[in-house]
Amino acid sequence: MKTRRLGQLEVSAIGLGCMSMTPIYGEPSEPEAIATVHRAAELGVTLIDTSDAYGFGANEELVGRALKGVRDKVVLATKFGNIRRPDGSIDVNGKPDYVREACEASLRRLGVEVIDLYFIHRVDASVPIEETVGAMARLVDAGKVRHLGISEAGAQTLRRAHATHPMSALQTEYSLWSRDPEAELLDVCAELGIGFVAYSPLGRGFLT
Repeated sequence: MKTRRLGQLEVSAIGLGCMSMTPIYGEPSEPEAIATVHRAAELGVTLIDTSDAYGFGANEELVGRALKGVRDKVVLATKFGNIRRPDGSIDVNGKPDYVREACEASLRRLGVEVIDLYFIHRVDASVPIEETVGAMARLVDAGKVRHLGISEAGAQTLRRAHATHPMSALQTEYSLWSRDPEAELLDVCAELGIGFVAYSPLGRGFLT
């Protein structure tokens, strides 16, 4: 398996995105999902990517069960920031007090002591990115998170985030029909030494 650099992290060139193991793409089979994670690890896939928004916590719990026995073989990434309100609507929360709360909840669901790569899933426009990333950096200082990342950020937001604490990775959709990162983001990542994680590279399954 070829590898790529995400800041100081080295991961497999192909990662396993676990959003597909949620009802979004049909009712998942837990035995098959766990077998998929184990088989990926056997094949040299080291980046396992989930989020507290996938199944609103259920996917992290599933990934946590799947990682038993292979945790030391993978780089575990998860995200925070997408939230569901009591009325069922979706919102974004990047407030510093929520950052720690979300991380503690993810650690419990995943059944781990540390998250290797922690992403802000969506940027909260109501909170300066420096405040959100500052709270994430305190998680690194506390030993709860090893590396930081950001998802769906524009070039200037990415620069500001990276100036607050080094970003190991930017995660954004990039596929045959979504080429937006080519305009500016790929160059900024190369300039700053930030790894680029392309999500949905096969068009959310359409191309397969």
